Amino acid sequence: MQVRATACGPAVLGIQCQLGACTQGIRTRGDAGSVLGQAAGFAVLAALSPPALLAVAVYLSSANPRRSVLIYLAGAVTMTVILGIAILLAIRAGGLLRPSQRQPRYGLRLGLGVVALGAGIFLARRGPRPATPDRKPGLIARIMAHPAPLAAFAVGMLLFAPSAAFVAAVQTIATARASVALIVLAMAIVVVIDVMFIWLPLILYLTVPQATTRNLKAINAGIQARAHLIIVVVLAIVGILLVVDGATGLAT
Repeated sequence: MQVRATACGPAVLGIQCQLGACTQGIRTRGDAGSVLGQAAGFAVLAALSPPALLAVAVYLSSANPRRSVLIYLAGAVTMTVILGIAILLAIRAGGLLRPSQRQPRYGLRLGLGVVALGAGIFLARRGPRPATPDRKPGLIARIMAHPAPLAAFAVGMLLFAPSAAFVAAVQTIATARASVALIVLAMAIVVVIDVMFIWLPLILYLTVPQATTRNLKAINAGIQARAHLIIVVVLAIVGILLVVDGATGLAT
């Protein structure tokens, strides 16, 4: 592998700059691992969605569980990929990966963290909504009641609209001075992790259907009972990580 010098330091031959700035690729395996690790960590937090797991439990108990879950997975992946690419391109189009844009780059992270923390505090203060017998089912519940394949696809798209944790994962990738190959790999990892609580139960169901259905119902019942707390904790973790990272970057 040949190395050539640039105005910004040594760069691997063939990894050029874009957007008019010197954006050589990740220069060490440690740098690449840091980007992948941070993005994967935020993706795990994004995957912790009680409504998404509830939909899996419902579809695995339907008349045609395999087809329903696969279509639901297709909708989730479609939404995740489309919006992930859109967020990635929007951030990179702003030039935040340039060395001269350090302040705006960390300012974005700080802003996202403040929004996540604010949302978590708001939900914590509001508390969970009490369940009442006369309460009408929400939009997702009404769509899930329909057995049509298009309904399962729509549920996947609606439930996997970007969360604060998912946006944080994508911005980690978008603001890294990484090669195209690493960006594609990181985005693929984020997508796979974000929807893992769909494909993991499906694989288990195909292996041991009865045990998976029984255990998933029990796990889902416990998660739904603590759904509000889980959402608040995830928002708090994402917010604190982004605020600390953003504030540290702005201060140094």
